[in-house]
Amino acid sequence: MEYRKLGNTDIDVSVICLGTMTWGQQNTEEEGHEQMDYSVDQGVNFFDTAELYAIPPKKETQGRTEEIIGTWFKKNNNRDKIILATKVAGRSGMKWFRGGETRLDKKNIELAIEGSLKRLQTDYVDLYQLHWPDRPLNIFGGGLGAYKHYDLESIEISETLDVLSEIVKTGKVRHIALSNETPWGLSEFINKSETKNLPRVQSVQNAYNLLNRTYEYGMSEFAHRSSVGLLAYSPLAQGYLSGKYLNGAMPEGSRTQLFGRGQRYETPAAENSIKAYVDYAKKIGMDPSVMANAFVNSREFVTSNIIGATTMEQLKLAVGSWEVKLSEEDFKEFDMIHSACPNPCP
Repeated sequence: MEYRKLGNTDIDVSVICLGTMTWGQQNTEEEGHEQMDYSVDQGVNFFDTAELYAIPPKKETQGRTEEIIGTWFKKNNNRDKIILATKVAGRSGMKWFRGGETRLDKKNIELAIEGSLKRLQTDYVDLYQLHWPDRPLNIFGGGLGAYKHYDLESIEISETLDVLSEIVKTGKVRHIALSNETPWGLSEFINKSETKNLPRVQSVQNAYNLLNRTYEYGMSEFAHRSSVGLLAYSPLAQGYLSGKYLNGAMPEGSRTQLFGRGQRYETPAAENSIKAYVDYAKKIGMDPSVMANAFVNSREFVTSNIIGATTMEQLKLAVGSWEVKLSEEDFKEFDMIHSACPNPCP
């Protein structure tokens, strides 16, 4: 396994990070434990989860994924072997977390970390991430429309950092990070941490894949100039880059078939791009999902690639992708496909 430095910490994380959001809904506790066992055997030392999971979010399964990780830690007594990342929910209308709207204020963050620690059966997490900003932003809907300002109050970044600083001092959190963030937001967090001597952001977890390379245009520079790398999620574009949904196919038990959550990848432009990538993978004799993961692994601004799987076959392909080295010809072909239709699914 290859390992990379997490921000400016002394922590080395595997280039493959085990994503967990299906455990407790699409996957059972037993299957989650099997995935963790296999991944660790292959050298993976980095797990990513969230208080929100399992996905899709609902009251009945909220927190279940963390509970599954917690029972695995208890069974194996190996918490110290894993770099563990979880997240606190940002502004949302989901009131089942703490009896009201989730916010990134003192009350919510303190209750959130206590809940996560209890479910995870640990007394600390290595990386605590803000799942999405408190600022009202259209960050999950897709589309490249111009920024729209929503005239709603939001928790000040410095206030959120003050709370995070307090829980870092208690030892419950080692380092902090962001998720689904913008260049402006990341800049503000870095600036506030430096001017007020508060904990510094070590990574950003945003979507990044062959269909959505927008991270390259405003965020990737932070890895080189500020030591804030990308934890890339959705490297297979919710499975669409595997080709399994081409030509209207709807595999039984797939995420889109079960939950209907793949709309951002079901556009004529996306279909054409996916077909081009899948055809090229076939041409070079490579599984399309392995090729898509290998592309993400290859990016120098990526700290770790958060893979996800619902079957062991999928997991083995994803974990093994770290060993695949793409050629310059491969990258040229990717850029040609990309330039024909840039970012069809931002």
